[in-house]
Parts: sequence; C-alpha cells; structure tokens
Amino acid sequence: MSVARRPRVGHIRFLNCLPLYWGLMRSGELIHVDLHHDSPDRLGAALVAGGLDIGPVSLVDYLNHAADLVLLPDLAVGSDGPVLSVNLVSRVPPADLDGAVVALTPTSRTGVLLARLLLADRYGVRPRYLRPAPDGGTGSWRAMLEGAAAAVLIGDPALRAHHEAERHGLVRIDLGEAWREWTGLPMVFAVWAARRDFAAAHPGVVKDVQQAFLRSRELCLAELDEVARAAARWEPFDAATLASYFRLLDFSLGPRQVAGLREFARRATAAGAAPPLPPEGPQFISV
Repeated sequence: MSVARRPRVGHIRFLNCLPLYWGLMRSGELIHVDLHHDSPDRLGAALVAGGLDIGPVSLVDYLNHAADLVLLPDLAVGSDGPVLSVNLVSRVPPADLDGAVVALTPTSRTGVLLARLLLADRYGVRPRYLRPAPDGGTGSWRAMLEGAAAAVLIGDPALRAHHEAERHGLVRIDLGEAWREWTGLPMVFAVWAARRDFAAAHPGVVKDVQQAFLRSRELCLAELDEVARAAARWEPFDAATLASYFRLLDFSLGPRQVAGLREFARRATAAGAAPPLPPEGPQFISV
C-alpha cells in the first residue's frame, strides 16, 4: 500500500460483521490495516471527524455527510427481507403506539429512522421517543423496555430479542422484513465509505482495502458454517442459529440495493432527516 501508515479502517463489533472480520483474518489482510472495532454510531462519527480513513457508516450518517465521503462499491450491510437483528419490540401492536413511549437504541441512526418512518407512515402513529443512557442500547430488551411500551433494538441485543420476545408475549417487528414488505426493495443499513480527501490522496490504498473486503466476503460466504461454529463458542447462540442468521445478511451493494438506498434517502429527505442525494445518486470510488 502506498501510504506511509496503515489506513485506519473501522469494523462494526456486532455479530452482523463477524463474517467479514473472519474473512480478513483468514486471508491475512488484517496486517495491512489499522483496524478499529466499535459500534456503528461511534465508527460513523470517527469517520466523519477524520479519526478513521475508511469504514462502515450508518446509511443516515452517510446521507448527512455525503459531501465528505465516497462509497466503496459492492459493500454494505443490509438484507433483502428479514434481518433478525434490527427490531421493534413492543408490549402492544404497533398501531396502538400513538402517544406511547418508544425507547431508541443509541447505536444505530438508520434503524431508528427506519422505525420512525414505519410507525408514522405505515402505522399512522406518533409515539413519544426516548433515548436511554448511552449504554442502554447494548443491554437486554428488558432494560430497553423499562418505562417504555416499545423499543428499537439493533445488533446482538436485537438478535436475542428475536428469539425471546414471543415467549414473553411481546410483538416483534423485523424492520428489514417490514421495509421489504413496504417498498419491495432491499434495506441497506450501513455502507462502506472513505473520506473524500483520503480517497483523493490515496486512491490505490482505498481500492486495495475495498478489494480486501470483497475477498473477505467471498471467503466467509464459502465458510459460513465454520464461521458459525467458531462464533458459537463465545456467543449465546448455537452454530445452526448463527449460520441461519449470517445467510440472511446481505453484504453487497448492487443495483437493487442502490435502489433501496435511494428510496430510503428519498423518504428520509421527505421526513427532514437528511439532505437529498444529488440527482446522479451516491458517488463511488472508481475500481
């Protein structure tokens, strides 16, 4: 790589990005990057502030900072249907949440905005939204529901809620599945981006990192059962559950995913939550 230091690259610490990390380890690509593990919101803030050069960023954060960022082609975290790990968990049906308190995870702006759009535009309700303490979104769904009728969860807490909600009499809305039913399109929760100034100064480095992630993705997809068996050693899920979950995730960013991204951007702009994309759409590095 043609930069004096290793590029500072973000990595989401949730299970949904474990397959990509596995691929980086297996391929030996980790030695070429300075990898930073954190939650999606903190990684996005670091990328925007210049603390990272390249990394995953919440789609909402990308939309709000698109002038400073350029996307890596064909890399994202999303789903084309159920995702299992981005959920609205509620004590009552969503249509009964008008005026009720809904607790919001602090770790994902995209999941939170998607839930708000769905509740307002699909269910016609206007809840009162509450953001818990900064560590509230990393705890259990029980902690998130203290004093609230419903909660938006992402990542590992949401995956646990997926398996526990029904037996506790809770309604669970899979937000990836709800988006697909609502629009017919895939949902993109996070994208990989580089700072525009870094990409301009080091285009070869950004291409190398993008290619490393693509190789990692292909390797992990070929070894998902092995990834799941390894993860089951330290996670509260068995290997079969994790393998099924990993196979639902979509790490690509092809034409259908870009169409889903643009539709979400359109709705976010209409809701006043993000500036509009340029007419030509998101800007990618050339590879």
